[in-house]
Amino acid sequence: MRKRPLLAVALAAALTAYALVAATAASAADTLLSQGRTATASSVESAAFPAANAVDGNGGTRWSSAFTDPQWLQVDLGASATITSVVLDWEAAYAKSFSIATSADGNSWTTRYSTTAGTGGRQTLTVNGTGRYVRLNTTVRATQWGVSLTEFQVFGTGGGSTTPTIPPGAVRVAEFLADCPFTHRLPDDPIVFPNLPGASHMHSFFGSVVTNAATTVNDLINANSNCNPSIDKSSYWIPTLYQDNVPVEPVTGVFYYLGEGVSDALIAQTQPLPLGLRIVAGNAKATGPADNTIARWSCLSHGEVNPLSDFVNCPAGSMLESYLDFPHCWDGRNLDSADHKSHMAYPVNNACPASHPVVVPKLRQVMRYPVNGDPARLRLASGPGYTMHGDFFNAWPVDEMARRVNDCIRIIVKCGADGRP
Repeated sequence: MRKRPLLAVALAAALTAYALVAATAASAADTLLSQGRTATASSVESAAFPAANAVDGNGGTRWSSAFTDPQWLQVDLGASATITSVVLDWEAAYAKSFSIATSADGNSWTTRYSTTAGTGGRQTLTVNGTGRYVRLNTTVRATQWGVSLTEFQVFGTGGGSTTPTIPPGAVRVAEFLADCPFTHRLPDDPIVFPNLPGASHMHSFFGSVVTNAATTVNDLINANSNCNPSIDKSSYWIPTLYQDNVPVEPVTGVFYYLGEGVSDALIAQTQPLPLGLRIVAGNAKATGPADNTIARWSCLSHGEVNPLSDFVNCPAGSMLESYLDFPHCWDGRNLDSADHKSHMAYPVNNACPASHPVVVPKLRQVMRYPVNGDPARLRLASGPGYTMHGDFFNAWPVDEMARRVNDCIRIIVKCGADGRP
């Protein structure tokens, strides 16, 4: 994959000013119709650069195609619209020859603009026509790379509503979830030890039924999942818990996707977790409770037992619980990093740091184990209780993740496993 660090830095630095620039891209009568809409493309360079990045309102992300001609990118406006202009914010890899077309049904297209002298940069094009779908067709690349857009903006009037209506009686908590039971155990870790079977301590896996050391995002997409909803093809894994050296699995593994930890204004700007994103939370190498301030152990229905970073003594009849929050500020570029953590960060003072400007849903994993009593009988495959950690490999369908972010997180509504209030 090509690397353009100076450009990436410049894009991230421009995030604050980006919304102001976009707002002046069209006349005062125009409305931005494309942001947050469903986008599709002829190809992607990799899972890090999906079509959705071109309509996310974030100048720090981009769609990039394969390194061939021709290519296309289209957006579904949700309903028929009168289109007045299109803004193309090219990354360094732009197209010399391209056209803009509209369609009522996504099959029959009418060309509204074309050029063979594209200049790259930020282009504001007068595009007059009607249609529900708007497509960019590129035929000649200007570089050896593919074509790449940080934003594809369609202005006009009409289209579908981008902000869902809050249902009467809705619980005002930004949340959707996946309930994913235990599937299997393996001493594998496709994030930390990819393609090295048996190199890890024992892990308990949830969600995808196929995860092993060699798992890729395509493997997950094409495999079955035991999650509710089953469309969540993601894989989740944690170190196996042992009581008296016998493995014990949770009776349930619930994974909450939340809008919290940042201001309401930033929650409204939450972006979908990108397909293929990998996140690790907690500290498997912790040498004491102070080394892991994220993971917590508690007792189900027994609030009198104070939560701790290490195992707690739960009363008879109770269950041991584990809570772990994942970081939810993304750098906007990398699906993983060398230490598997640097591409993500936790918020500071209700905002994401400038180095990680993209707010994504916060993943919270909750495990409940059918054990109680003396914590000295317990250990994790990674060590004491304070070594609790979690791994997440995102394989939600792009459109389903985007819908849940739009309908549940951004408007602060509690949704169920079906992604609806």
